[in-house]
Amino acid sequence: MFDNLFSLQGRVALVTGGSRGIGKMIAAGFLAQGAAKVYITARKAGPCEATAKELTAGHGGECIALPIDISNLAGIELLASELKKRETRLDILVNNAGAAWGAEFDEFPESGWDKVMNLNVKTPFFLTKALAAPLRSAASAERPAKVINIASIDGIFVNPMETYSYAASKAGLIHLTRRMAVTLIKDHVVVTAIAPGPFASDMNRAARDHADDVATRVPAGRIGTTQDMAGTAIFLASRAGDYVVGATIAVDGGIVYANAGIKGEGWDS
Repeated sequence: MFDNLFSLQGRVALVTGGSRGIGKMIAAGFLAQGAAKVYITARKAGPCEATAKELTAGHGGECIALPIDISNLAGIELLASELKKRETRLDILVNNAGAAWGAEFDEFPESGWDKVMNLNVKTPFFLTKALAAPLRSAASAERPAKVINIASIDGIFVNPMETYSYAASKAGLIHLTRRMAVTLIKDHVVVTAIAPGPFASDMNRAARDHADDVATRVPAGRIGTTQDMAGTAIFLASRAGDYVVGATIAVDGGIVYANAGIKGEGWDS
């Protein structure tokens, strides 16, 4: 009954933004659990290809670089076309590519709004739509295909930093996950999301460069590791996560759900 509960043996996956950070952690985890092929995307060809070589050398499966800018529909369609040339089915899609922008309220530019909303919300929807055929081809009641959207705890709680479009985009992606799940579960395609907290990456330089300081604000007392992120993604992608539909899992050491909230005089718990 419990054999291969977390195995990804023989599966084909695509991880966008997979050359570094959280995307790389997830791609490595999939290969470690037996995935046959993990395709990764990134805008820059050099880092994408270097990561693909590194992960292929370190694991049994094959990591394949598809360096394409998917911030617009032309890039999305190109990626889908390149994937379909190589594969007739896609077992797992991880929508991880993302962008952030910070500026004061009175100075926040339209360019910072549009760039973030396009990549963080528009791209996951239209890429999933473009890859719906190979996802449906891989899916069955006994072994659903999986779509995992990488959101953020900033879409659940209010981060004090002025990253308006980022927070709005991640909140939107969390609800979009539920809406997509309603439709695609009928085709045995399970849609879920992960909301990461602080992990070392170029997107979260504070966690990357000042881990000890950031850890003081995390109930668990540390930032996230590769195993923390990969483990959650493996759970959702494997048989173990087949019955988790439309949910968003916060992987944040307790920041969102294990904080006491308002502290100070006059607060009655």
